Amino acid sequence: MQGEGSVTLIERKVTSPSTRAFLIRLLTFQNGCFIAVSEGSDRIGSMHVSIASSNKVNTARVIPSKYDSIFINTISETVSSRTNGISIVCVHSLEQLHLDDMKAIMGEIMNLVGRSDESNNQIQKEDFRQ
Repeated sequence: MQGEGSVTLIERKVTSPSTRAFLIRLLTFQNGCFIAVSEGSDRIGSMHVSIASSNKVNTARVIPSKYDSIFINTISETVSSRTNGISIVCVHSLEQLHLDDMKAIMGEIMNLVGRSDESNNQIQKEDFRQ
């Protein structure tokens, strides 16, 4: 995905229409990414790991979610298939997410993953030219 030794950390604060604030951290690696979403304080929450291989995505629930298991699973599988690599997603929320919260979080994650894919492609093109 990226050139050797390059790791990128991106942080974004997202406020949903219901005025809940979430901090999204995206850490990208050559073969995948780690995404942490937290509300309120820096805590590790539920965690799902997905890996894409030959048009199939396999997912493992490492730490089960109290509220939003399907949403976390969706993020993990979508990111893994888009990046064709490993995706580790960790979500800590104070209470169950509403649809507007999920849309805001998912939209920002897809924007971040799309941007990191574009920069990865640029790095690969530059590496190829050298």
